[in-house]
Formats: sequence, C-alpha cells, structure tokens
Amino acid sequence: MNYRTVLAIALLSLTSATQAASLCGEKEADIQREIGYAEKHHNQHRIDGLNKALKELRANCSDSGLRAEHQKKINKQKEEIAERKADLQEARQKGNADKITKREQKLSEAEHELKTLEARDY
Repeated sequence: MNYRTVLAIALLSLTSATQAASLCGEKEADIQREIGYAEKHHNQHRIDGLNKALKELRANCSDSGLRAEHQKKINKQKEEIAERKADLQEARQKGNADKITKREQKLSEAEHELKTLEARDY
C-alpha cells in the first residue's frame, strides 16, 4: 500500500468513528450501509428510498429526539403488557385452557419485546 491509500483509509475510519459517536450518526451509518447493499444488488427503487430517508435524517435528526421516540416505544410496550395481563386474567376467570395458553404466549412475547427495547442504547 502506498502512503495515500493508508491516509485515505485512516481518514475514512476517523470519519466513521466520529459519525457513530452520536445516535443520529449511527442511524446515518446504517442507512449508508443499506445504500451500499442496494447498489451492489442494483436495486434503484431501494436506493431512492434510502437516499430520501438519509436526506430527512440529516435535516431532522437529533439525539434527544431519538431518545424521546425510543422512550415512547417503551411506554407503549408497557401499556401492551398491562393489556395482555388483563386479557390473561380474564381468560383465567373464564377457565378456558386454550385461551389461557394463547394469552400467556402473547404476554410472553410482549415482555420479550420490552426487554429488547430496554436493552438498546438510547
């Protein structure tokens, strides 16, 4: 490798690391990676959509906005869990074993989704 190649790689790495330091930068890097995949597969429709998303992200993204949006998702999931618990309680009162099993499964899925959301770094 020549000096220019090494310098270019170093600058690209530094730029990527700086962008990824913020949540918006991480989202931008994800979109750019997806654009690369779409270009590799010659999917122009996907490229156009991703470029639009990238433009909107650059114009409107803020780390605090992303955190607030993520917190809303967590709160909504907690509400869903409360609903699932109420449904399960109702099924238990009626004694329908089939419905109880289904409600337990839905509750378990909702709780798993909440754990997944809470594990994210927002």
